[in-house]
Formats: sequence, structure tokens, C-alpha cells
Amino acid sequence: MKKDKNDVKSKPNESEKDGQMDIKIKGVKAEEENHSSAGSGNLEEVNKEKIEHLEKEIQEYKEKLLRKAAEFENYKRRTENDQLNLIKYAAETFIIKLLPTVDDLERSLKHIENAKDINAIKDGIKLVYDKLLKVLDDQGVKKIDSVGKPFDVHFHEALLQRKEENIPPHTVLDEVEKGYMYKDRVIRHTKVIVSDDSSGASDSDNNPAVNNSNIEDK
Repeated sequence: MKKDKNDVKSKPNESEKDGQMDIKIKGVKAEEENHSSAGSGNLEEVNKEKIEHLEKEIQEYKEKLLRKAAEFENYKRRTENDQLNLIKYAAETFIIKLLPTVDDLERSLKHIENAKDINAIKDGIKLVYDKLLKVLDDQGVKKIDSVGKPFDVHFHEALLQRKEENIPPHTVLDEVEKGYMYKDRVIRHTKVIVSDDSSGASDSDNNPAVNNSNIEDK
């Protein structure tokens, strides 16, 4: 049986099949490469957007940090100035309270030359003095009362000693200069005269003859 020439031509040989397969493979590879390049391009675009976003956030944080640092520096400067002013003008309130007393003293000095009544002058000065003590007392400044009390180094400064009968030794006899306390702190010790160690002994205690006669009578 004879084969038809058309049938032979319609059937591809092995080499033609391999060529067609290569073409298909190349086409598939080309498509994959196209997809891969497109995917890598999208990834690069996404990464670029993320980097730009992060850089923007970093810049914002830097600006915020600089603002906060500037605000803190201003706050620190204001606080230091307030503290310095507080120390510098700490006595302002007290001085304002003293000024009326100064005014009273000035008025007294103006009228003292023409005053004829000494008792009136004394009374006026006494009023000013009491007013000054009241201002000091309101601020927590008080006198240290010492006369008749035992000598105490925490409150007193002894200038000299003096013998005194019927007074126990180391007793404050007199004040040379008043001492003062500010609240619970001594701001000036009282300068005092103190009885010595021999004080308090009577003449009979120091006279042996009197003592012996008293013993014989018994």
C-alpha cells in the first residue's frame, strides 16, 4: 500500500517537535521573567515608599525632640531665675512690715526737739518699741529670758562671774545683751553675768568659829 505524500508532510518529524518544544519553553521562561521583573519592580516601589515614610517619621521625631529640649531649657532658666529672685527678695515681706515702725521713729525724732514733757517722749518711744517687738514676734523672733535661770551654754554667753549670796552657783544674775531665738533656733546668745562657784554660801557657813559655837551649844 502506498503512502500518501500529503500524509507524510502533515506529520512533523522529531526535530520539528523538539524545536516547537524549545519555543514553548522559551515563551514560558520569558513570561516568568516578565512576571519576575514586574514583581521586583513593585517590591522596590513598596520599599521606597516605606523608606520615605520612615524618613518622614524620623524627621518629625527630631523636630519634636528639638522643641521639647528648647522648652525644657526655657523652663530650667525660668526656674533658676525664680529661685534666685526668691532668695534675693526673701526679706521683702518682713521689711515691708518694719517700715511703719521706721515711720513712727522718724515722726518721734521730728517732735522730740520741741517736746517739753519727758514722760510723753518716753511713752511714745515705748509704743514704737512694743510695735517693733510685735512685728518680730509675728515673724517668730522672741527674746530669751535668762535672769534667775541656770546658765546654759545653748542659750547664754558668760562674760564674767560674780559672787552673790543666797544665789546658787552658775545662775544668771544679769543680762548685758539680750539674746533672741528665731522659731526653734538661737540666732543670738544672751550675754550674761553668772554667779560663781562660791555663791550661795552664807557667812555662818564660811565662819568656823560660828559653826563650832553652834556645835558646843548643842
